[in-house]
Amino acid sequence: MSDNSASRPAKNGLFAWFTLRRALLHAGVFAYCVALFLGFDFAYSTLTRGEEKQRAVRIANPLYDHGLAANFDGYDIWGELRYRLLTDSLGFKDGSVRDVPLKSSSRRILLIGDSFAEGIGMSFEDTFAGMLYRAGQERSEKVEFLNAGVASYSPSIYYKKVKYLIESGLQFDEVVVFSDPSDVNDEATSYFCIDDDPKYRAHCSPTEGSAQSRAALFRNTDFFTHHFVVTNRVRIYIKQSIQTILGNRRKWINTDHTYIEWTVPGLDVGNNYQPLGVDGGIARSLQNMGALADLLAVRNIPLTIVVHPWPQQIAQGDRGGRQVALWSEFCKLRCKTFINVFPAFFAAADADKDWYQHLYILGDVHFSAAGHRLMFGEVAKHLF
Repeated sequence: MSDNSASRPAKNGLFAWFTLRRALLHAGVFAYCVALFLGFDFAYSTLTRGEEKQRAVRIANPLYDHGLAANFDGYDIWGELRYRLLTDSLGFKDGSVRDVPLKSSSRRILLIGDSFAEGIGMSFEDTFAGMLYRAGQERSEKVEFLNAGVASYSPSIYYKKVKYLIESGLQFDEVVVFSDPSDVNDEATSYFCIDDDPKYRAHCSPTEGSAQSRAALFRNTDFFTHHFVVTNRVRIYIKQSIQTILGNRRKWINTDHTYIEWTVPGLDVGNNYQPLGVDGGIARSLQNMGALADLLAVRNIPLTIVVHPWPQQIAQGDRGGRQVALWSEFCKLRCKTFINVFPAFFAAADADKDWYQHLYILGDVHFSAAGHRLMFGEVAKHLF
């Protein structure tokens, strides 16, 4: 009995040693597999970064504040999304790096707007601009769509960039402006240094948000996102799955009024629209859109304005209200067509309780591929 009891601690110690050894072996194998996976991911991600390694795609411009570099072939980052980005010889987001002639034998329509029109976070083929381009090229009588839209544009830039393109010799038959609620905020707070009107140019200062800082705002230099693409996608999938289980993937859109504050009656916007205020932002928006309309009218180029909702507006039941009224009234005398896409988005939301995660990028206000398809379907009815 004594011999057995004396050997039991030794056996237990030996068992514990083998257990620890097995655990360490498993941990080592796991760590080796993780390191191997990360190594392959790093190599793949680095090798496929393309031209983004050499230069930035978002650049400053002294005439219209900022734009995209011409003939870019690489990747861009928006939030947690890494996507292919190509630009043509004009610095427009496009389906390929190509030379765009100043004149075209077919009908040509110029699209311009902010990040929604650019299709930020999406490859060109998945954006409504890309879908319009493809549909136009498939017609017997071809229609060429050029996308001059870039993130953070507003009426001041719509006017100055279209003016620049015309003076550069680019010819087109129609201009379609995609205006969203952030335009009024931008006009109230930014782009004073490029404005022709002295009363607005008087607000120009190095601290207003220079062209360089605007371009840098959308330039993601996060090392992990750029160099561990596959790992980042796995992380996003796990994160979104947890958010789905917790049911909090869309809570913020019910309370976040950022950039749509001016459309909400009676809402205190604080200092968010300084220095011009909401009324000043509206007045400047109308003035610059009017300047664009006049510029085009002299050349017999029709203007179309499209308005569309942010997800916050859908969540709060704002079916256009002040935003639709502003541009529909403007278009009565200044536009060829006014296109209101609010009803289509509200109809989709009424038919689908999960409309947000289907129509918009999760955790963001921009269109998903499905949202772009909805935009394409509505706009195409008026442009073909």
